[in-house]
Amino acid sequence: MLQQKYLPGKPLNSVKMQKKTRSILEEINAMSPKRDKKKIIESNAQQVIVTAINLINLINESFDEETASDLNKRLINSIRTRDIKKFTRGIAKVNEDTRHTRRED
Repeated sequence: MLQQKYLPGKPLNSVKMQKKTRSILEEINAMSPKRDKKKIIESNAQQVIVTAINLINLINESFDEETASDLNKRLINSIRTRDIKKFTRGIAKVNEDTRHTRRED
């Protein structure tokens, strides 16, 4: 009767279980390691640097020395100025030069 008066439609055990579940979840969250922003930045930077190095190596292997040098400069400049269009224009120029070279052959 008391249960029906204060908690109609819910058995008393489910309320206790919800409190236990909530406290267990809170404890699990408290135990999980906090993500340190410095570590996140370090990890992301390492990934970006490794990817950039791999991209530079791929550019150097794929193009002649002059074109590779130009694309490498554009890549670094794009990152420095935060303007992806500078690198994109370089790739477009290479693609256009390739098309013109094929037409001449």
